[in-house]
Amino acid sequence: MSKLQIFDLDNTLLEGDSDRNWGIFLAEKKVVESSYLDESEKFYKNYYDGNLDIDGFLSFCLKPLVSNSMETLLELRDEYIEKKIKPIITMSGKKVINEAIKNGETVVIATATNDFLTKPIAELFNVSTLIATEFEIKNNSFTGNVVDIPCFREGKLKKVEKWVQENNFNLSEATFYSDSFNDLPLLEKVKYPIIVDGDDKLKEIGNNNHWKCVSFR
Repeated sequence: MSKLQIFDLDNTLLEGDSDRNWGIFLAEKKVVESSYLDESEKFYKNYYDGNLDIDGFLSFCLKPLVSNSMETLLELRDEYIEKKIKPIITMSGKKVINEAIKNGETVVIATATNDFLTKPIAELFNVSTLIATEFEIKNNSFTGNVVDIPCFREGKLKKVEKWVQENNFNLSEATFYSDSFNDLPLLEKVKYPIIVDGDDKLKEIGNNNHWKCVSFR
């Protein structure tokens, strides 16, 4: 059985947040009103403060997806990847993943950000296994519904645990890289929790637990 390496995405493998950058991009393209950005920033602040209403946030994220055709969204996503994501890929993060793949280890990206945005980002890292918040698509359109539970906090742990069981891995032998105290449920379950450019709360917890701290920037 190969070793399992799990990576958070936003502010870990990326030097920034993919959801936040998507909102900025949509505002620049005049797909959403500028008030969308104001609301986005409130959610972002709540995330860092530890009181994000995840259901409210996902409903908010779904609005532009529901109100545009898949053809339009795919074109927008391609441009967004080029302009907003490729410039913030951490080369150190990519190197760590490439090394793990080369050594025959299994690499998973686990992110709260939805799969529509993050699937092509995972591909940029040559990672085929993505565990993310899933938005329902029917008849080639977003329905506005979330499939299963959001991949956030305990939800991320549950979704990862489910994948781990189905693929015969053991979390108690795995490594998980993350920047956020929101990922504590999963960090506390793995054998090797690694803090990457951590937020202040996580760095303090990491110091108390003698967790390894690294930077990908």
